[in-house]
Amino acid sequence: MSKKSVTATDASTAAVTNIRFDGEDFRKLPFNGKRSYLEAVLPKERLALILDDPDDKQLARAMQPHELYWLFKENGGPEAMELLGLASPEQCVFILDMELWRGWSFSEDKAVEYLGYILKGSEEHFLELLPHLDFNLLSMFLGRELIVAGGIGDLNTDEERQTDWDHTFDDVFLIKFKNPKHAQVIGSFLELVCRFDNPLYTSLMESVSGEIDIESEEECYHLKSGRLADLGFPPYDEAREIYSRINPATFTPGRNKEVLQAVEATTLPGMFLTGKTFLERVILRMDSELFRMELNYLINTALVADEAHLGDMEEMMSVVERVYGYLNIALEYLCEGDEAKGAEILTGEYLKRLFQLGFSLVIGLKLRGDKLNDPDYATNKALSGLKSSRPRFYRGLDPDGIDGYREFRELRDVEAMSDFLKALEG
Repeated sequence: MSKKSVTATDASTAAVTNIRFDGEDFRKLPFNGKRSYLEAVLPKERLALILDDPDDKQLARAMQPHELYWLFKENGGPEAMELLGLASPEQCVFILDMELWRGWSFSEDKAVEYLGYILKGSEEHFLELLPHLDFNLLSMFLGRELIVAGGIGDLNTDEERQTDWDHTFDDVFLIKFKNPKHAQVIGSFLELVCRFDNPLYTSLMESVSGEIDIESEEECYHLKSGRLADLGFPPYDEAREIYSRINPATFTPGRNKEVLQAVEATTLPGMFLTGKTFLERVILRMDSELFRMELNYLINTALVADEAHLGDMEEMMSVVERVYGYLNIALEYLCEGDEAKGAEILTGEYLKRLFQLGFSLVIGLKLRGDKLNDPDYATNKALSGLKSSRPRFYRGLDPDGIDGYREFRELRDVEAMSDFLKALEG
């Protein structure tokens, strides 16, 4: 690109024509042009451009919390931690909600790890984040890490006076660290809280010392789930509805869906349209912010339904691939190669129902496979993948014959597996 005059229009053109800017060209773009261009590049380049730009903080904070988190996880390493230092309090809380929990279980080790990352940033960033941290979660966490005695107006007991305490930050509360390997990070955190927000420090110490008002792990989990619901992650019971079966033979696509703009459309992991699948070619015909918002919500719903941990990139991408695969299978089943008809269906029918159609076509294979057994190694492997709770396609049936599994991607995967089962049934 010419380095004389780079505009937002240039950025949009570059996204369509696959032209790439270098860092200097990118820095010359207006802010909206930078955002448009970033949506079209791969995660590693996107992160590098953000971190090397004078608008780095504004570019990072212009993303939705889950969009920033995708970028954070897709990159990893020291550069991703720099991204954490640019994030807004809302984005940081989202990342912590994703990283500190595995199902219903809270991880103290992960909490200490991410607290350490936050403390490596500026005091300004820490003080901006501090009021947004969940007091209930902090109280539960510190209750597992500290023994606290003393307090305003309290007299220490003989047992407390004889205890070898590790530290006091205010000559009021006496602290002993339960886990020495966490002491440095937690001590640094408490020192900053005591210095910059003494009322919060006092409340936390009183909560831990008296073991009063310390929320249980289950209560903290529900509070976390409420925060995620506000960002487009539905409750578990609602999310599981996407795996409801419908009858493919009687399915008729709707024509008048209404999608409300609930959250800003985002760039999703793997959402780089190459036109390789029927679904991608159809999306290129009718892509819009509302469509991406609906697709974003469907993926969030699948992640919740499968209880996928967003901190596990491989697990998360497997769910994303399943969503794309089931949607592609449903469209191919309904359209027989007619892309214009596919665009009409995506415009009129809810993606949730199309996902259910694709799922129903695949689960029908599972129900057939559940009745079969075979001692042959390859045959047994194919059946085992099909019998799993989320059926997987055996790659030994692919032309390259690899011994492994992948998600169902296309209608021909369904047809190939159906033919395979028919031979066994016959």
